[in-house]
Amino acid sequence: MPTLSSLRDGRVVPAVAAVALGLLAVVEAASDPVFRRSFGELAAVAVWIVVGFLTQVRWPAVGAVVVAASYPFGEMLGIPGPGGAGLIAVLVAVAYAGYAAPPSASRAAVGAAIAVFVVTDVAQAGISWDSIFFPAIFVPAWWCGTLVRREQARTREIASLAAQLDAQREAAAHAAVIEERARIAREVHDSVAHSLSVMTLQLGGLRRQLGPLLDDRPAERDVMLGLERLGRQSVEELRATVGILRDRRDDEVDLTMPVTLGRADELVADVRAAGLDVELETVGDLTALPRAVDVAAYRVAQEALSNVLRHAPGSSTRLRICAEPGSVEVSVVDDGRPAGHLTSDAPPTGAPGGHGLLGMRERTAMFGGTLAAGPVPSGGFAVRARFPIGRGWE
Repeated sequence: MPTLSSLRDGRVVPAVAAVALGLLAVVEAASDPVFRRSFGELAAVAVWIVVGFLTQVRWPAVGAVVVAASYPFGEMLGIPGPGGAGLIAVLVAVAYAGYAAPPSASRAAVGAAIAVFVVTDVAQAGISWDSIFFPAIFVPAWWCGTLVRREQARTREIASLAAQLDAQREAAAHAAVIEERARIAREVHDSVAHSLSVMTLQLGGLRRQLGPLLDDRPAERDVMLGLERLGRQSVEELRATVGILRDRRDDEVDLTMPVTLGRADELVADVRAAGLDVELETVGDLTALPRAVDVAAYRVAQEALSNVLRHAPGSSTRLRICAEPGSVEVSVVDDGRPAGHLTSDAPPTGAPGGHGLLGMRERTAMFGGTLAAGPVPSGGFAVRARFPIGRGWE
């Protein structure tokens, strides 16, 4: 049973023609009363045609001339005329030569086929209408085969050009992405990271100047220390982010980044130092999470606690992190909802924290997760984010 790839091979054409036209010649000899008397001779001509087409599988131009030679071969055996099957066989053979043979060889083949028919016809009956008829049908058949070959070559060229254009477009898009990432990295490094570093240094200097005063106020000192630690941590994270932006290897993540759910206790400690009553609960192994999911889940917890700190600073809050075999879930629930608290996915224009809620939703959607945010029946507000853990994030 031929496969699709073998059917696309042009060499199938003469092989199929050998069987089809050989059988057609035999059927013509058996059914036509004129040819029936010469059935044996016509069967020999049919075999000649089959051999000619089989020759075309390897040598298209030579095989076309062999098929055309079936006409003088039949005349030598005393058969009147080339017959319909013989004429169709020559047309197919010449067309295939125009398709498969080199241009010069195919032109020589059609010229030789015309010469064979014309010379044989003139030798039998002198110059007649057939001497013009044979060239008139052989040349168009050859031209059809040549057109098919040219169209296939043109199709291959167009496909090659399209592939080159796609590659150039992808290269240009990749270069644009790299340039934009480098620009963002410069902006972050030169403005945000620099300003944050100066602010952290100034905060440290202020704490040292107020040292004697803070000795009697441990709560305020802890807040100052927490702010300094957050500042240094933020500078480190910004520098790591700049490194990732400048790194052209998109499939690598800087494993030195300190952001991880394993440090959720430090996050809670910082929020507590800012005055928020937070309870932390962790379930499962948080050390085996995929790096990208781990960072995204940490950022969601961080943003959710920041929202509570901004909009419900006097509430009691519970942060729960649950790592299961197929997912990790982060939930932040507070028990109080002052007037400024977010209550929907689409806060009013200018409402604080709206972009934070949108960012959390985008982070979860990036990994195929879900985010539910809204008021709870008992009062307060809840944010629950669930991240599926699959091989795609490992």
